[in-house]
Amino acid sequence: MGGRFDSCQGHILGTVPACPERSRREGDCPWDFMYNLHCHSLLSDGVLLPSEIAVRYLSLGYRAIAITDHVDYSNIKSTVESILEFTRHWSKHKLPIDVLPGIELTHLPLSQFAPLAKYARKQGIKIIVAHGQTPVEPVIKGTNLAALNADIDILAHPGLISDEEIRLARKKGIFLEVTTRRGHCLTNPQVVKRALRLGAKLILNTDSHAPGDIIAPSRVIKTALKAGLNKREIDKIYRDTERFLKKKEVE
Repeated sequence: MGGRFDSCQGHILGTVPACPERSRREGDCPWDFMYNLHCHSLLSDGVLLPSEIAVRYLSLGYRAIAITDHVDYSNIKSTVESILEFTRHWSKHKLPIDVLPGIELTHLPLSQFAPLAKYARKQGIKIIVAHGQTPVEPVIKGTNLAALNADIDILAHPGLISDEEIRLARKKGIFLEVTTRRGHCLTNPQVVKRALRLGAKLILNTDSHAPGDIIAPSRVIKTALKAGLNKREIDKIYRDTERFLKKKEVE
């Protein structure tokens, strides 16, 4: 874990440089609010502890993340309990990155999205992601619609999402994800084009599972530009997300 030299970032892992100022100085990203609301830890199929995830994102200048491990009926109780315990203790130390408790509802039978989302919200989970119909996994048909009808915040990698589903996301204020994750990102351009046309909100996420997935903000912006977003549209995404997170702080 800590102590190894990261040649890509140029510092010793386990130290926390003054990264927000550094990022602005180097021109990594013109936005002063950087976040990632889709991260996986070793509580599901990630490889890092939540604490190391937080420190690695902090080292790149991020100000807020959510740990959103995969859940279904087999593990939701233990995962929710663990991430809530972690975030309660993390918040006591006043480090310059907020870590929100989250989950990702993953590969569920369609009727399970609503009750599991309701359970997680009741326990205190702030960010609920649903695993959308990515083209690179065998996701159950109808997943996007079932997830959007539940109490979720983000529909991750929604694939070839329909206009009906996008309109529902707009109506409910649910974010549609533009992702940097390999494979899932293949349909980013379609998601962006249709969401912009129909007025749905977008969000930029890494869907990180391992150290190599935790990338500098500049690389997230490159993904957004490649997907068809311009700088004005990216700015709106960041402002929308910042307002969303401020609302979560007071809930």
